[in-house]
Amino acid sequence: MAQQHLDPTDPTAGAVTGDALAGYLRAQATEFLRALRLHRETGGQAAGAEEPVDAARALRRSARRISASLHTFRPLLDPDWSEEMRPELAWLSGTLGLEHAYEARLERLLLALHRLSGATVLPAQAVDVAVAAGSRTAGTARAGTAAVQGTGGPAHATATTERGTLTVGAAKAGALLERQLTLARTRAHSTALQALGSSRFHAVADKVAVLASEVPLTPAAPATALHPLAAAAEERLTDAVAALPLVTAGHPYNAEALVHGLSPDPSPHPQDSPWHQVRLLLRLHRYAREVLHDGDAPVDVRLLTAGQALNRHRDASEAAAAAAQAARTPRITPATAYALGVLHADQRHEVEAARFAFQQAWQKQTVPAP
Repeated sequence: MAQQHLDPTDPTAGAVTGDALAGYLRAQATEFLRALRLHRETGGQAAGAEEPVDAARALRRSARRISASLHTFRPLLDPDWSEEMRPELAWLSGTLGLEHAYEARLERLLLALHRLSGATVLPAQAVDVAVAAGSRTAGTARAGTAAVQGTGGPAHATATTERGTLTVGAAKAGALLERQLTLARTRAHSTALQALGSSRFHAVADKVAVLASEVPLTPAAPATALHPLAAAAEERLTDAVAALPLVTAGHPYNAEALVHGLSPDPSPHPQDSPWHQVRLLLRLHRYAREVLHDGDAPVDVRLLTAGQALNRHRDASEAAAAAAQAARTPRITPATAYALGVLHADQRHEVEAARFAFQQAWQKQTVPAP
């Protein structure tokens, strides 16, 4: 069990009441409205432009914090209002985050391909070479396909031949990933713009505007301490971490998990879900600390490190899934399939490395102070 970061013996802890929650929610609602005004001023039309990206990020940031506070401190808020607001804020945050997620995923995968193959992955000349060489490398390429399809490759393939096949296939694989993820990003950008112009969003914005001046607390909330509810959020986090296979994650190369991670099942890997849940609970705990400290919680380096490891875990897991999905594209060359298979395996290695990093951070966090 982790040490409580919120010291129940602190005489100031019990003095933080529902009034502090109201102030935090008003501040976040104000930030939301400020970001919305910036987004409208810049038009939000230029995908990738700095100001629209900053505005969308600020909108997501405020929406996440409001939603998290409604979840953690829901006994102090009007239940009907809170239950109506939370899913709408989650919808907004998720919709606005997709474009950036696809952009970051593509960059991650292309950099990984470059690192694995030792060659530039996108030029048209390399793509032409990959097509011409595809038939000559079919036997070795099946080893790469096996990483995604779960079948065995030829045992006699040499490391030199495999590296050559990977270099040949990386160009086509990179081009394929760029087409698929750029299309997904463009669609996500359009979806976000449509969402921000929809009546659904305007209803959310109107409620946030009201929240900036009036927080629907229960009658008892102004005199109710926030600390027990924040401590309960931390306890849910520690319980979820306790259920993780941290002993297995204590090895930087978790062969058992990798075997399952390279399975042909197209659905998200079941081992990843508990880790994703811990990431969400860690975020709730961080935001609860912000509420208790009036939005200016002291930096906890151990929590920050653990959170960064879980973010890398999420990114690598989703990148591996994207590589596996690309490998299922009909009529791709064997060399392309091989490169995507190696890329998929590489990202599953990154998943295990992130779990190991989290385990290291969390173990430091749970060592009792002398």
